[in-house]
Amino acid sequence: MGELNGLYALWYRELGSSIAIGGANYQTFIYPGILAMTVLFGSLFFGLYIIMDKRVDFLKEVLVAPLSRTTIFFGKILGGGTDGIIQVLMLMVLGALFFGIHYTLYSAIMTLVIISILMVSVISIGLIFGSLMSSPEGFGLVSSFVIFPLFFLSGALYPVNNLPSWLHVFVSLNPVSYAVDALRAVIIGTPSSFGFGMDFAVLIGFAIVMVIVGTEAFKRMKL
Repeated sequence: MGELNGLYALWYRELGSSIAIGGANYQTFIYPGILAMTVLFGSLFFGLYIIMDKRVDFLKEVLVAPLSRTTIFFGKILGGGTDGIIQVLMLMVLGALFFGIHYTLYSAIMTLVIISILMVSVISIGLIFGSLMSSPEGFGLVSSFVIFPLFFLSGALYPVNNLPSWLHVFVSLNPVSYAVDALRAVIIGTPSSFGFGMDFAVLIGFAIVMVIVGTEAFKRMKL
């Protein structure tokens, strides 16, 4: 295992130093995608806690409180968002130390803003699945079918400008693509593929839709 990790590290270092995309080496290029990946894989599975809470009847005790389900839903988003922001802050520090990422006050703030909007959307999706399902195994299966297409079709690992037209359609329909594109423009300074204004419009619209659907699903949730 140690030899395998050593070979992977050597391959990654050599690949990152030998390939340049948009004036940045590959390690720097995929760094915004790593941030988006952290949000996807961490925030979506926050909905699994809803299933576990239902299994041990803890959610019933929460719902006894004189609070609406909408308020509890937003509380879950804030709780998951707090955990996610801490992880992202740690990655930002590691990026500055090991990836050669140079943050300004503007880029750091904008990175957190973009990540926060994406996080609200992804946590809402997880809570939707958690409110509709009762099996952790089923949640994991459905989540995998959602996470991997969102990640691999987001342009996190490759530039989207030179994709075939049929594949570019799927990338354009993926809201995570706009988060990665905005992060890359803010952190690395590469030109936005979709337009920075379009990135923000899609992210905010996607977050609003997911929150509306999530609150409705939470209201209809059966315990």
